[in-house]
Amino acid sequence: MDYLREKVVVISGASAGIGAACVKTLLTAGMIVVGLARRHEYILNMKKDLSPELSKHLFAIRCDVTQERQVSKAFDWTNDKLGGCDILINNAGIIASAQLSEKNNTQQIRDTIETNIMGAVFCIREAFHSMRMLKNGNGHIVIVNSVAGHQVPNLGPDLPSLNIYPATKFALKAMNEIYRQEFQRNKTQVRVTTVSPGVVDTDILPIDIQNIVKPVMPMLQAADVADAILWALSRPANVQVHNIIIKPMGEKF
Repeated sequence: MDYLREKVVVISGASAGIGAACVKTLLTAGMIVVGLARRHEYILNMKKDLSPELSKHLFAIRCDVTQERQVSKAFDWTNDKLGGCDILINNAGIIASAQLSEKNNTQQIRDTIETNIMGAVFCIREAFHSMRMLKNGNGHIVIVNSVAGHQVPNLGPDLPSLNIYPATKFALKAMNEIYRQEFQRNKTQVRVTTVSPGVVDTDILPIDIQNIVKPVMPMLQAADVADAILWALSRPANVQVHNIIIKPMGEKF
């Protein structure tokens, strides 16, 4: 994986969970990491715990991916200061737990769509143009999806609804193929991969779901997902890893 060394990777939602695990894994693999997060101070705290060799390769930018201008500015900085983006890990995502059919749930639905779908649109668009203009049309975009983007989990009557979340993940699955076709149409060598984990032990789950699920359900660790992402990134340039599904042993879905 020596060819990944010194590659510039932008990670959205980098302050916790899968994003934070990717920060550590990809830094250890020798990459230069730009972490985007609303809570960018969490990334700065992470930076303090790293060795000096790794710490100098981690940069934190406050960025709400639902805000198009903030995303553009983050990539402008990456282009100007680091020579562009080689890899994007599109990871930012949220879950709303109100029922989809419930009244007065509009803001939760909008927030989920804006973060999970439009945030991906903004980040992937900026990353692709950086790769196209500054990286000779080479690069790799990884979309962190979910098994809920392939089949809607039936959580049963004792757990809250997943609301619009699975629909946003189905959208990401479709977008993955659209991007693959568009990147080819534009005669680039930019690859696109989705990684779809089962239940992961992170705080993306609303607390009412966590309290019920964690004691009884097997879970992946965020580092497991980061390892899968690193594996996809390390494949030869002629290999397009379209989607990876990983589940914890014993998962019921």
